[in-house]
Amino acid sequence: QVQLVESGGGLVQAGGSLRLSCAASGRTFSRYAMGWFRQGPGKERAFVATISGTGESTNYADSVKGRFTISRDNAKNTVYLQMNTLKPDDTAVYYCAAGDNIATMNRAWGQGTQVTVSS
Repeated sequence: QVQLVESGGGLVQAGGSLRLSCAASGRTFSRYAMGWFRQGPGKERAFVATISGTGESTNYADSVKGRFTISRDNAKNTVYLQMNTLKPDDTAVYYCAAGDNIATMNRAWGQGTQVTVSS
């Protein structure tokens, strides 16, 4: 069973950048599609980005396209979310997740990391 631990959140001014990391335990990391999701204050959890096991396929929410980049390093069992040109609306708890495919995050969820963007 895979376990996920996010890091890299924090407080940043609008227009700034952050890189989130999600470290996974286990030997089967490359088999899993990975995703990032977020839940803002008073909002439901929402999709941000997903990446296939090989890293060849990625998908993004319209709200982050062109600003966020998801990537993975299977040798390090880690998935990243590079966030540029951050906006106050990006303020949320960010969660990473693992699944059998990019449409199904059914294997594990992390505990979340807070990202706060000040105006």
